[in-house]
Amino acid sequence: MAVSNQAEDRIPVIVGVGEFSDHPKELTEGLEPLALMIEALKRAEQDSGGKLLGDIDSLDIVNFLSWRYTAPEKQLSEKLGIAPKHAYYGPVGGESPIRYIHEAAKRIARGESQVAAITGAESQGTATKAERAKVDLPWTPFAKDAPEPLRGANYQKPMATKLGVAKPVTVYPFYEAASAAHWGQTPREAHRESGELWSRYAGVAATNPEAWNKKAFTPDEITTPTPDNRLIAWPYTKLMVANPMVNQSAAILVTSLAKARAAGVPEDRIVHIWGGASAEEPPDYLDRDQYVESHAQNAVLKVAMDLVGGSGKNFGAIELYSCFPCVPKMARRTLGLGADVQPTVTGGLTFFGAPLNDYMAHAACAMVRKIRAGTRTGLLYAQGGFVTKHHALVVSKDMPKEAIAQDTNVQADADRNRKPVPAYVTEASGNGTVESFTVIYGRGGEIEHGVVILRTAANERALARVPAQDNATLAFLMDQDKTPVGASGPISTANDGVLEWQKAS
Repeated sequence: MAVSNQAEDRIPVIVGVGEFSDHPKELTEGLEPLALMIEALKRAEQDSGGKLLGDIDSLDIVNFLSWRYTAPEKQLSEKLGIAPKHAYYGPVGGESPIRYIHEAAKRIARGESQVAAITGAESQGTATKAERAKVDLPWTPFAKDAPEPLRGANYQKPMATKLGVAKPVTVYPFYEAASAAHWGQTPREAHRESGELWSRYAGVAATNPEAWNKKAFTPDEITTPTPDNRLIAWPYTKLMVANPMVNQSAAILVTSLAKARAAGVPEDRIVHIWGGASAEEPPDYLDRDQYVESHAQNAVLKVAMDLVGGSGKNFGAIELYSCFPCVPKMARRTLGLGADVQPTVTGGLTFFGAPLNDYMAHAACAMVRKIRAGTRTGLLYAQGGFVTKHHALVVSKDMPKEAIAQDTNVQADADRNRKPVPAYVTEASGNGTVESFTVIYGRGGEIEHGVVILRTAANERALARVPAQDNATLAFLMDQDKTPVGASGPISTANDGVLEWQKAS
């Protein structure tokens, strides 16, 4: 295939990928994020077979949370001895590495850039251990004056924070329960699907040299609670959630086909960027119309499928973002793929490791290697926040038929499918119907309380607590053979003003 009437200096390609995992023997030997990124970039240049770092005119850095710097894009540029005209340090978002690759490709297609670098790193493993041990690390001083990154919790309603459902591990279970009920699964069937899916992620991580955890796990090992695999938020165990306690970095070099050839990059290293799309959900998850699917996810995946003939089955390899099982389970259904899907080329955020926002940079590296090994086309699907920000990108060994599109936001398509959002209330009485739920566990394995998203008799939405001592209602919520979604029961108001819910007697 060839791009008609498209000059080679406007055809964006990935030419180099680099990764590094830091396992220091002593805490003070651990590398900070800046040093990790430099190592990944050097490896990406070496991987390309050309000399490109000195020609970087576009630099995107994925937001890191394990350490804070003042203007990290400037500090990294200085350490590399470059002065890129585009230098950007972006906001929090697990979709951001794929978005940055896509945006760099579009700049190259517009003739605004010739060599772009996308990189990110986290040193959360070392930083956390050092904090607990009260060890001072010989890193760039922590920039206390730099703004603290805004995360998903910053956009949620006060009651969500009060009830402990304003962080990913307690929000994603709402999508898990609601989607399973929508698909007609019992909780047991949904849990089995999650275990089998996660076991496939673990199997790939076990063969990935850069994975943090290289152990393969069976579905039962993943889903069965044990002292080492405690329940965190129903139905998720520790082996079903992202693992941020890692020290990992990744880098991707994107250039034009003309520049790649001029730099001596071998043809078998070149991977073409076909295009993709982005869209978002409302940042406050209580302002969404439902929890059985994501309209933004559906919209970006449709664009990706259209690029390969309209079917998800036409991808030779896929990476489905895997912070929690509900995300790839929804995505594979939108793609029209079966339960036996191979969902990753990387290993997943539980097993490969979750360097917070930067996982998909590693996924891009793994996908490039997969395509170089003979796969024709690959899908990189990323998301961030609380099923909030979505981006899909298609890459291929083949040159695209058409030039990469510049207008790639499909927000209007996502919004068009959104139904009316129920009003949110903090006062209610009468009966409430369960829209979704979770049960939050303490570190010792004890239940702290349950949380249900309710629809009131007036079809308004409310959050309600199920106290730890209400054993009957908690057992009803966690029944493996019958979902509580759709069940009604009385709403009351506790002494602290929080709504509470119990199963009908």
